[in-house]
Amino acid sequence: MGTLTERLARWACDLKYEHLTPEAVETAKRFLYDSLGCALGACRMHDVGIFADHYRALGAAGPCTVIGAGDRMNVVAASLLNALMVRAMDYNDIYWKQDPSHPSDLISAPLAIAEWKKLSGKDLVLGIVLDYEITMRLCHIGVPGIRERGWHHATIMAYAAPLVAGRMLGLSWQQLQHAIGIAACHRFTLGCAVAGKLTMMKNTVSPLSTRDGVEAALLAQRGYTGPESVIDGKEGMEHCLGPKWDYSWITDKLGDRFMITDCGMKSYPIEALMHSPVSATLHLMREHQLKAEDVQQVLIESIARAADILSDPAKYDPQSKESADHSLPYCIAAAVAEGRVTPLEFTEKKLWDERLRAQMKKVKVVANPEFEKAFPAKQCARVTITTTGGRQVTHQLDVPKGDPRDPMTIEDLDVKFNALAEPVLSEKRRRQLRDAVLSAEKLADVGKLMALTVADR
Repeated sequence: MGTLTERLARWACDLKYEHLTPEAVETAKRFLYDSLGCALGACRMHDVGIFADHYRALGAAGPCTVIGAGDRMNVVAASLLNALMVRAMDYNDIYWKQDPSHPSDLISAPLAIAEWKKLSGKDLVLGIVLDYEITMRLCHIGVPGIRERGWHHATIMAYAAPLVAGRMLGLSWQQLQHAIGIAACHRFTLGCAVAGKLTMMKNTVSPLSTRDGVEAALLAQRGYTGPESVIDGKEGMEHCLGPKWDYSWITDKLGDRFMITDCGMKSYPIEALMHSPVSATLHLMREHQLKAEDVQQVLIESIARAADILSDPAKYDPQSKESADHSLPYCIAAAVAEGRVTPLEFTEKKLWDERLRAQMKKVKVVANPEFEKAFPAKQCARVTITTTGGRQVTHQLDVPKGDPRDPMTIEDLDVKFNALAEPVLSEKRRRQLRDAVLSAEKLADVGKLMALTVADR
């Protein structure tokens, strides 16, 4: 049957738009709509500006549109910059099984290649579905996941990105296999990117994998070769990261259905495991008409990794936006002090707001063994608020809003998109972009869609 990368390459090469289900097509368009909203909301962020200036200084001009700013850069630079914008606010999609992933970190690759090669909207939708299919299946193969072994999930993206980019370029299966080898053998990412005190790299490691995947596909197209056994071969991923892998997700289960419909969206611009406790906290504050001054303690019961990664000592004193949106104490404090958790709670000014920061001292996070057993099928969290008067109120959630079992409606997405895009796009432009995305399969040239992503205010 060949190596695992050969199987993936052959399957991806044979996949056609006509094979997609109507549900997969519609879901792909919704994730594109959500991702473009996230990118527009982040297009003027400081870290995005730094990277954009870096590419401008390098002279990375080309045919592809940079969202928001409207620069025209080469396909590699545009893939990275647009991916960074999708990711920068931590507001894009989430899929979490043995490993977590944000498949939309990779959407920029089919977007840039489709614009460059003047491909159709159907080609773009196919690329998006393929992105979600491979990325999400790779989240299942490690038992436990690679994150539990100390590696970041951008490592997984390094296997998916070249496959998606190569399929958009029309590579043969042999070229696709080489592209995977070129990208994956040098793109392992340390878990420290999201541990302890966080930096701008938290949002950048997956976009870097996307960029390298595009470049790997371009090199393979020219005849460059890469190792063929970067998953299960000698000194491949399994050899380096240890035993216990469930490859059935990319062998006999591949093609049984389209995974994109199982991915979730975010209703808050924060790390995914915090959505359930934040939602439960907001529910209690509103249900019982509590004010910050009424709260003595907020006890969060969650899974072990939330208690470990998201509430370590550094998370009780976040020094940056990147640390704050991965700090469970900070996000709970925002819910208590502000009655909401939106992008407005992660501005530099709000980060140092004394009233908000005072609430973090009230937050206690503990691991619940029963919740651990239920994960990842459920993302349980229980919040108990003790008031200054000694009263206790409790609320538990098993899945957050945006999970496929409690999905965001198109009206929810409209609210999110407009809130993010309004500072940079006029109402007319937002409406035009929405219409173009939600009828993407009718587009003859993706370049027309990308032109609508340029700021007009």
